[in-house]
Amino acid sequence: IMRIPVSLQVVLGSATMPVANLMKLGRGAVVPLDHRVGEPVDVVVNGRVVARGEVVVVEDDSSRFGVSLTEIVGAPAPGPSL
Repeated sequence: IMRIPVSLQVVLGSATMPVANLMKLGRGAVVPLDHRVGEPVDVVVNGRVVARGEVVVVEDDSSRFGVSLTEIVGAPAPGPSL
């Protein structure tokens, strides 16, 4: 089971824009996101948020960054059974 691959994403934020504006983007364009600097980022595994954390610079290589986990998101409460 430890060799089963999973998809891991760190979501820094999101943005919504019309396709016309998307097509106008070029090198150096800045897309404003809905998260602010310092806000926690979501850690998503296979499409489900499992944790939140903060972006940090990797100690061994200052050109890379990582995520320091600050909160583990628990399993959703079971709904009423039918």
